[in-house]
Amino acid sequence: MKHLCYSKHIFLLLFLTLSLFGNIKQKSAIVYYGDHISYPMVGIHDYIIVQPDLTDTIQHGFEVYKEKMYAYVSIGEIDTDIDAYKKLDKKLIVGDNKAWKSKLLDLTNPKYKQFLFKDMIDPLIKKGFKNFFFDTLDSYQLIAKTPQEKIKNEMALVDIINSFHKRYPDAKLIINRGFEIIDHIHNAVEAVLFESYYNGVGGKDLAYKEVSDADRKWLDKQLQKVAAYNLDIICVDYLPFNEQMQTKAKTLVKKLQTKGFIPYISTKDLNLYGYSTKNPVKREILTLIDESMEDRIFQTAHQMGAVPLEYQGYIQKFYNADQKTLPSMKTMQQYGGVVIWLTKAYRDPAKLVEWITNLQKYNIKVVFAGDFFINNSNLLKTLSIDIKDVKEPHNSSYKVLVKDKMMGFEINPPLNSNAYYIDLKAGKALYRVENSKKDATTLAAIMPWGGYALFKSFIVEIAKDNLWAINPFTFFTEALRLKPLPIPDVTTQNGRRIFFSHIDGDGIMNRVEWDPELFSGDIIYRDVLSKYNVPISVSVIGAEINKNGLYPELAPQLQKITKEMFALPNVEPATHTFTHPFFWGKIKNGNLSPEYRLKPKGYKFSLNYEIKGMLDEINERFLPKNKYPKAQTIFWSGDCVPPEKILHYVYKNKILNINGGDTDITNLHPWLSYIASMGLGRNDYYQIYTGQQNENIYTNEWLGPFWGFKKVIQTFKLTDKPKRIKPIDIYYHQYSGSKRASINALKYVYEWAIKQSINPIFTSEYIPKVMDYYIISIAKEDNDYLLAGLKDLKTLRLEAGENNIIFNNNIAGFNKFNNETYIHVGPSEQLFLSLKKEQQSLKEPYLINSNGAIVSMKRDKKEFTLQLKSHVNLEFKLFLPDECHYQLLPKNKESSVTNKQLSVTYKKIKEATVDVRCGL
Repeated sequence: MKHLCYSKHIFLLLFLTLSLFGNIKQKSAIVYYGDHISYPMVGIHDYIIVQPDLTDTIQHGFEVYKEKMYAYVSIGEIDTDIDAYKKLDKKLIVGDNKAWKSKLLDLTNPKYKQFLFKDMIDPLIKKGFKNFFFDTLDSYQLIAKTPQEKIKNEMALVDIINSFHKRYPDAKLIINRGFEIIDHIHNAVEAVLFESYYNGVGGKDLAYKEVSDADRKWLDKQLQKVAAYNLDIICVDYLPFNEQMQTKAKTLVKKLQTKGFIPYISTKDLNLYGYSTKNPVKREILTLIDESMEDRIFQTAHQMGAVPLEYQGYIQKFYNADQKTLPSMKTMQQYGGVVIWLTKAYRDPAKLVEWITNLQKYNIKVVFAGDFFINNSNLLKTLSIDIKDVKEPHNSSYKVLVKDKMMGFEINPPLNSNAYYIDLKAGKALYRVENSKKDATTLAAIMPWGGYALFKSFIVEIAKDNLWAINPFTFFTEALRLKPLPIPDVTTQNGRRIFFSHIDGDGIMNRVEWDPELFSGDIIYRDVLSKYNVPISVSVIGAEINKNGLYPELAPQLQKITKEMFALPNVEPATHTFTHPFFWGKIKNGNLSPEYRLKPKGYKFSLNYEIKGMLDEINERFLPKNKYPKAQTIFWSGDCVPPEKILHYVYKNKILNINGGDTDITNLHPWLSYIASMGLGRNDYYQIYTGQQNENIYTNEWLGPFWGFKKVIQTFKLTDKPKRIKPIDIYYHQYSGSKRASINALKYVYEWAIKQSINPIFTSEYIPKVMDYYIISIAKEDNDYLLAGLKDLKTLRLEAGENNIIFNNNIAGFNKFNNETYIHVGPSEQLFLSLKKEQQSLKEPYLINSNGAIVSMKRDKKEFTLQLKSHVNLEFKLFLPDECHYQLLPKNKESSVTNKQLSVTYKKIKEATVDVRCGL
């Protein structure tokens, strides 16, 4: 925002109707002009104003929060470094704003309005923006010297804004100030923003300053006109960034609220996530890693560190320690904590310790994972850690002095010598041992600045298995002081474990061992897809089925099989690419050498054909008319390690993605390290992981035993209890149809799965739930929460404990599992959740569980109406208080009520409505 620094600078005394304290039900706003927007930090706000040139509109977060996002557009002047300036008729320039190094424009020239709409607004709409924030409306005052000139410019502004409203009727508009014309445009605007009621900037150097009483009095008079039209009024005040800013900002927010404003406090450059009525819980945890030798997907920090954080509702965000600098303190304000998980000593330990020390000024805690990565004992003393060299006695025995209950999670830390001995000057020891000479060392501790767990008190490696010596769920929570949250959960929907199944296309043409006339695809079609009436997502490899592929003589038969598969109502089509790239990182300058993919004769590699081209081909050539769902997903092939540029491609083309992530925990290897996270972030894009691994892993890379996929049931069970960390994902290849043992194993697995309490969905319905997880924004006040971004993810999990839910019109019900509470969220993408500690008697009807999704719902004091839709025969269970009566549409003769629970199971019906009336 540009600031016009003359005496008439700011603002008003309105009505004293709002609480002195923040309330998450009140409106809030953010003005953020930085790049790489953190959607968990902005999503809960009602108004999100951004710089469009710095906003990546292909991100999932933008799509979810699009209705609340406003693109900045300068009206009275233009910066010379933006693309639109190149198209500007320079005759429209009538002066300079030297303070901001921009050009003043002639609003009265009809060509200006044409330029504004055609060259500034239309490109932003094409980019994805819907709503706009008009800044610098009063720049004309710098050049209009006479009353007549001012009136002429004001009328030109009125025409521009009203024309905007007429041209873009669905667009919402916020204006900066515009007090002189508000009487003429109030019907065209959503809100009015102004700056600096108490604290602003001024002078040639735009220094921070307090606003004078005279300026405030003038503003009060102007803003009374705005208030008369019941428009939202957003006030932006400015404070310098330092460790006192948060305290001062909270005070300012309260003062501005009493004036009836929607407050926002930030720095003058507006590249900080500032403070408003609602403020987000910081869900992102910065994890410092070294990617100079190994990609993040292979690092222990990701493979072991992500799951404990995600399970508790937090997000692992990587920062490469190989970069020249560490993130600034201003950048760090979006993070709820830091984990330092390196593989070698940090290159500049003094800078690292200084950075950690500065983080403490902002109450950002730090965890050292496995080692300090600082080879300087004097620097560690700054962190209240005294390192001492101890000569170990020969054949020393060891004694445990302190062993916290979080130690010994999967294995007890071994009693043996360590690299050095540690003495604490502060903090709480978690694991402390001494040798026979009474030399004691503290290998794990909670510290005032965070915590650490070193060497084998952290993770123990045995026969290539990594076992947690410390409970990572508890350790990260306590060390980072993480707040308990209502956790967005992708494992469960409406009280039942999510089930999906997806098939990689490999081997559709494999001959069946007991009948060489048949292909593997024939058996998958006949014995799996046609037999099990559950959603299954099926992909094909273009080079295996197309005439221009590897087997042109088989193409007619294989395409017939493909069409039969995709015609089934329970089958969703997808692509496994055209040539099955083996190593995605080997794509250079748009080309992939044949050695890293399949080799159809005469084929020149094309990324677009591999992915979007194959999806288009499937939808156009292999699907029946009006088939739904369409092919919209790529199942990654080969190493399943798509680099950022490939993820950017699929996001840009609105293509969903899945595969990767090694979840293959079994009874033989029952360790948390065998469970992968939900996905992997590469800056602003996510690779979504499978639920569990495919049969290739359970059959020793298809070497046998070919019945090995039966063991995936162990994986399903171990990812369900004691903690439900994963949904059920039956994931395999087309070649599983080629052997009796493998097809029988598949049947065995499906038979087991359909007997469970599941909610079956397509793979394309699971992926957006994970994408939602990474952008959901949460605000907290006492026992009340506001969650935004619940577009496809519709379950919240509450950790064990007494949580009594206050029902509202977007909470359908809840269910308990593993002593945790799963809340069923209704159709709205925003949820207000109120939890009360006191015990309540349940007097309202609610959904206990269902195998379907919620299509619509209505809840008030006397009525609860719920429409449910499933991919299979619909089932659901409701809590029905004694004074309540129900009606089903369509009717169900077999419904029954036992112990206040209504149980309904339909046959050959997948959608129904239940209407409950109480107290009538």
